[in-house]
Amino acid sequence: MFDDSTTASLAAGLRALAARLSAGDRLPSNRELVEQHRVSPVTVSRAIALLAAEGVVVTRPGSGTYVAAAAGPSRAQPDTAWQTVALTDRSVDTTPITDAFGLPPADAILLDGGYLHHSLQPVRALNAALVRAARRPDAWDRAPATGLATLRSTFANLIGGVSAEDVLVTAGGQSALSLAFRAIAAPGSPILVESPSYPGALAAARAAGLRPTPVPVDEHGLRLDLLADAFAMHGARLLYCQPTHHNPTGAVLSPQRRQQVIDVARAAGAFVIEDDFARFLGHGGPIPRTLLADDRDGTVVYLTSLTKPAAPSMRIGALIARGPVMDRMRAVRRVDDFFVAQPMQEAALELLTSPAWERHVRSLAVALRQRCGTLVAAITRQRPDWTVTQVPSGGLHVWVRLPPGSDDVEVARAARRLGVAVGAGSRYFATEPPAAHLRLGFAATADHAELVEAARRLAEL
Repeated sequence: MFDDSTTASLAAGLRALAARLSAGDRLPSNRELVEQHRVSPVTVSRAIALLAAEGVVVTRPGSGTYVAAAAGPSRAQPDTAWQTVALTDRSVDTTPITDAFGLPPADAILLDGGYLHHSLQPVRALNAALVRAARRPDAWDRAPATGLATLRSTFANLIGGVSAEDVLVTAGGQSALSLAFRAIAAPGSPILVESPSYPGALAAARAAGLRPTPVPVDEHGLRLDLLADAFAMHGARLLYCQPTHHNPTGAVLSPQRRQQVIDVARAAGAFVIEDDFARFLGHGGPIPRTLLADDRDGTVVYLTSLTKPAAPSMRIGALIARGPVMDRMRAVRRVDDFFVAQPMQEAALELLTSPAWERHVRSLAVALRQRCGTLVAAITRQRPDWTVTQVPSGGLHVWVRLPPGSDDVEVARAARRLGVAVGAGSRYFATEPPAAHLRLGFAATADHAELVEAARRLAEL
């Protein structure tokens, strides 16, 4: 494994080891730690650096790592109880986007990851893009609030049918969601969301003071027979949806429903936020047409991001809109953080305009399709009582319905004890879920063997 959770788990183990030793005792060498814990040398170095920063250990080049001398008595903890009164009730609920069970063990198989495994990331192309970006003479200058003109043009060309003036560069998809929600809807307003929906969107909506109101989906996406009723009943002026490779179900909104979604929203005087996070995560075949392409009146506010198809730290995304709503979002951007760091924008531009990007997207489609097939086959074989609702044609996840009477949280907890991290389905619903589900990812594991082994362990539940 090669991620922050592995580093944290190793650091926790070494912290416990240091507590059992005496000051000045030597810890195992980095090579020994790599062999004992089956992690990479980089993970070991990060864990040691973390403990050194905490004052738990000291490193002596050429000699090793030693337990640090005990620190002196700590200062008395400050009394911050007054803050409870001062902060009132404007708390931010991060429950949908945090792991209720804490970090998984270092050797756990990750079926709840939302990013590509290191082996699937275009690391070489990313490194080369960052190096080329850093060589630009103006790399560290202030960037325009709307984003580099060349990057906005690149996004416009990738999506099609829009101009660079319609594009606002953001610091990833989550930042784009937060910005759009706050720019479009007033606190206290309802926002229609698919049921189930992306937990990050639910958290961002609530943090903006909005009230997520669910509209069910089926195998063809958002149910149009219920959408118009939802607009009429709740008076919402905003709909958030993922028409392509929906997270978590994998559904693709049917061509017949796409124009109807726009028409229903337009009749209600509402905006549609089209979250196209999986634009570059198809498993092969034609790419579905965006809602934006059929929008004539500025109803659709479109967003996409490079984070999912590239790497977690490629925090570059784009919002596309026409009319006064774009002016509003630009204003929020200026108030929030002025602009996105220019080196990251330059690196994104270098990546998107290099031949390596198209090669990566093509090879990624093959890898994701194969991994998806492996996981679906393994789950079907090992857990015939679980139902894979549909085999997705894109994205990173499979949506599984559990037998009646199941408790998805308890199943996820039991799976964790067997060394498999899965996503409890209840966190994907704005209100009470109609049935118990799990979201199983196939992109964060090291290889196909881990997917098969995960299914074998889940059969023991």
